Amino acid sequence: MGIPERKEREKEHRREEILNAAQGVFFEKGLQTATMDEIAEAAELSKGTLYLYYKSKEDLYLGVMIRGMDILHNMFVEATSTDEPTIVKIKHLGDTYYRYFKEHRSFFRMFNFFLNPLLHTQVSEEMMGLCDSGNQKIWKLVIDLIQRGIDEGDIRSTVDPAECAIILWSNSNGIMMRMDTQEEYFKKMLGVDLERVMQKSMAMLFETMLTDSARQKVVSVS
Repeated sequence: MGIPERKEREKEHRREEILNAAQGVFFEKGLQTATMDEIAEAAELSKGTLYLYYKSKEDLYLGVMIRGMDILHNMFVEATSTDEPTIVKIKHLGDTYYRYFKEHRSFFRMFNFFLNPLLHTQVSEEMMGLCDSGNQKIWKLVIDLIQRGIDEGDIRSTVDPAECAIILWSNSNGIMMRMDTQEEYFKKMLGVDLERVMQKSMAMLFETMLTDSARQKVVSVS
């Protein structure tokens, strides 16, 4: 291995060390409360060294978030890499997203970054581009799967794949956000189990997508 290759490998190793330290701090304190000083201390580096790799705290935050996106994408790929009918794979996506929420709660919470446009002004174009690429990769997987369901005659031809993907995501994401912060409130005040609500709402949405023949296929498989 030549000197340039070794230096590049060392640089990537240092970048991973910084991300590991930042992930621990962000998971514990969140973006607003965490500081670059705390991340530098956790990484056992100077704050100046952090800025050699990431232009801002928000850039570093997105660097960690991209890890979460990669995990979700890989889980989606695994869930849909089966010999089952396409319509069943689409159902698996909802189940998998909920499993992601349960197993990777801190990464799920990081996605709230997109809800605050004011934070985006501190992010470099390069890092936002990387984040957008990771996000689009997930959306493409879902939209392509819905389109395949339409092509196979399982999903109604009047369904727009992109719109359908947004509806499914918005429904599950909205309920899971309530589960993350208000699950006990809904149980105590309304006697409602939000997990059951999510399962019912997804089943209702799923039902509206299907053709008559697909409904029979889902029943026979389940």
